[in-house]
Amino acid sequence: MKERLLSPVFKTEDDQIENSLRPRKLINFIGQTKIKESLDIFIKAAQSREETLDHILLSGPPGLGKTTLAGIIANELNVNISITSGPAIERPGDLAAILTNLSAGDVLFIDEIHRLSRPVEEVFYPAMEDFALDIIIGKGPGARSLRLNLPPFTLIGATTRAGLLTSPLRDRFGIIGRLDYYQQSELVQIIYRAAAILKIPVDLEGAAEIANRSRGTPRVSLRLLKRVRDYVQVRAAGIITGEIAKEALQFFEVDSLGLDYTDRKILHLIIEKFTGGPVGLDTLAAATGEEKDTIEDVYEPYLLQVGLINRTSRGRVATSLAYKHLKLAEPKLFME
Repeated sequence: MKERLLSPVFKTEDDQIENSLRPRKLINFIGQTKIKESLDIFIKAAQSREETLDHILLSGPPGLGKTTLAGIIANELNVNISITSGPAIERPGDLAAILTNLSAGDVLFIDEIHRLSRPVEEVFYPAMEDFALDIIIGKGPGARSLRLNLPPFTLIGATTRAGLLTSPLRDRFGIIGRLDYYQQSELVQIIYRAAAILKIPVDLEGAAEIANRSRGTPRVSLRLLKRVRDYVQVRAAGIITGEIAKEALQFFEVDSLGLDYTDRKILHLIIEKFTGGPVGLDTLAAATGEEKDTIEDVYEPYLLQVGLINRTSRGRVATSLAYKHLKLAEPKLFME
């Protein structure tokens, strides 16, 4: 199976490397200026009042730094952080075990928080509002409710699909921030910083070429940087220049817009098999062999951002730009 270099999800080895590259302070976090400045104010204000920081909801496409920001917040507060994910908390008892192990002021980070089950989510309501856990003891007529007090904590939830959060859960977050795709100049800074830590020689043109094909995503930049390093070590010993980076990324089938084999496959299917669309998500998922959630969360956001597809009530439609990028003849609708 072809490895997807542009996947915003890291494998174990990549995840370990990424952890070593994560900044520990807000001042060292590149990009997301508005969110970063707001968090700095909220953290300092909470510290000056000696209060627990409000619960925070971070949303946006994968790979933009939600987990990194959670770690930075805990570090700035000088508290411990516990990390889990929505699917991992299967029962209310799992959540109770996590919450009762927190100390005062600690941060609990839940990735994919939109995937919490409804019974678990309902247990969260008093925990977030009153720092209390309501436990049902016994069954039937003899069952009774016991309220267990919890130490004050800060919940940081991360989601790629904020629209799937229920209103009661969303309303309990005091701070809400959305992370957007990065500018090329910001990605160049991230690549330079990572290259220095990993001792990878790269010049400005090389960093810019990698950044330009990174889909606005730091995590993708780091993966491409490592793969270009491998290519240079084997086929072009020396510094990563713009020309070498371009040659390496062409070899790995990452084109000038940052599209890979799967992205182009999706566009070709819409244009050639479904005459440009519209095509429904279920049909597109079946034709590509990908899960619906994968298309919606991983592929589609970037294709929409760069204007290669449009999403309509009837399905996905390829744009004129998609035809031009793939060097395919445009239908008369676009040429009139």
